[in-house]
Amino acid sequence: MTDSLVIAPVPVGSATARALLRAYLTDVADRWYLLREQRVCTPEEIERHLAEMPCDDLEQPRGVLLVARRGGEPAGCAGLRRLDEERAEVTRMYVRPAHRGRGVAPALLTALEETARSWGAARVVLETRLDLAEARALYARHGYTGIPAYVHGPHAEVWLGKELGGGSA
Repeated sequence: MTDSLVIAPVPVGSATARALLRAYLTDVADRWYLLREQRVCTPEEIERHLAEMPCDDLEQPRGVLLVARRGGEPAGCAGLRRLDEERAEVTRMYVRPAHRGRGVAPALLTALEETARSWGAARVVLETRLDLAEARALYARHGYTGIPAYVHGPHAEVWLGKELGGGSA
């Protein structure tokens, strides 16, 4: 089987999407709880968090969930949602540990930016946390810089954006 990377949209309700979104949430929740409470998230907490953060806005016409596959195996996912006529928001960026460091995250980010351009967005924005250093480094390498806060919440600590240029009208 080939080792090429294929990125395509998937329905949020698909088994692949659900598994990747659960893995994403487990990863970021465990980091949060380990840093603040020296423990990992319980299965009950994961279920509660999944219910609190539905991803139905990652379906057309408002958004998209992209899945990267390497050799047919799901390697990661990333979402994009329309905030308004000018902005699209990157969300739910996740790469499975076995696929990290192999170009999956940059490829997903590029695919999201191309999608945002096709929607006519002039910029992409995102919010993340201070403890997600790898994510912040990825975004910085790809031209994302600090912007004013556009959403607020207990997990929003860093706000980044990137002008796309060349967006279609």
